[in-house]
Amino acid sequence: MIIKAVKFRKDGFYTQPFVFGGEEGAEKYDRNVRYRGSLQNYLIDTGDEVILVDTGLPSGMPVEAPDENSVAFIGKKIAEYMDAFRALGYKPEQVTKILLTHKHADHSGELRSFPNAEIYVGADEISADELKGIKNIVPVEFTDGPYFNFPESQKIRDGIYFIKAKGHTNGNSIVIAELDGLYYMFHGDITYVDEALCENKLSVVYDDRSAARVTLDRVREFIKSHPTVYCGTHTPQGYENLEAKRVMNPDKPMETIFAKAEFGDVKTGGKYVCSVCGYVYDPAEHDGVKFEDLPDDWRCPRCKKSKEKFNRAEI
Repeated sequence: MIIKAVKFRKDGFYTQPFVFGGEEGAEKYDRNVRYRGSLQNYLIDTGDEVILVDTGLPSGMPVEAPDENSVAFIGKKIAEYMDAFRALGYKPEQVTKILLTHKHADHSGELRSFPNAEIYVGADEISADELKGIKNIVPVEFTDGPYFNFPESQKIRDGIYFIKAKGHTNGNSIVIAELDGLYYMFHGDITYVDEALCENKLSVVYDDRSAARVTLDRVREFIKSHPTVYCGTHTPQGYENLEAKRVMNPDKPMETIFAKAEFGDVKTGGKYVCSVCGYVYDPAEHDGVKFEDLPDDWRCPRCKKSKEKFNRAEI
């Protein structure tokens, strides 16, 4: 089994209120503390199957233009997801399975590009707007019983498990691959950065806060009992852990490298991008109403997060 990261965004950031403030409130944390951000999903080559964990942003997704007030920035474009996937030496038709951690576009954006893949999705997630009209979806009911301290799981094949992990979204899942005595945990957005795991903090992004707390507790319990490589989506720590085969120890975290956020002059238009789910607000699709003129209590139509989670889009 070979595991690789599909890297397609870099040099992003997530502020401390965004990654820590889910329970105590964002106002208790420092907006000027920014943790490194990136975007990558993962590929598992078993020798006879190519399995993807999530499928990146949709092609043509605008790049955000953050400023000093931005609470999150998914990063600068390295490549379109499909180009990054092909750069690893694979073709779309080789992919046999896709294990979707959750519905958000930075995880589900290119599902349609893999014609031969069965798409495994937690059954509670399949009604999501992001998944409408997609063929080959396999609703997962997690009928294989517990996986260690996780009560509900589905065995995908020997050494690869799909695990119910509700909270971030109502159909959220985790993937664990067992290889050479290590447990590789592909967790979607259980945390955005590893510091949140070590500090035992929920992000401000969840559909069900109490379920998110239960899931984070289970993740921390599992990691303390099993040698786990913690592979995140939104921080370069994810692929750094993978490439170093670094076992996570929440009680002895790696030293934090803070983001070097740069805010340059770039051309922007009227479009804005949600840094949580990737929804693009285009005034042309909303009767010409400018984003700035939306009421303060307006929410993202897709993930229901507040206006402050949006950044201007580059032209």
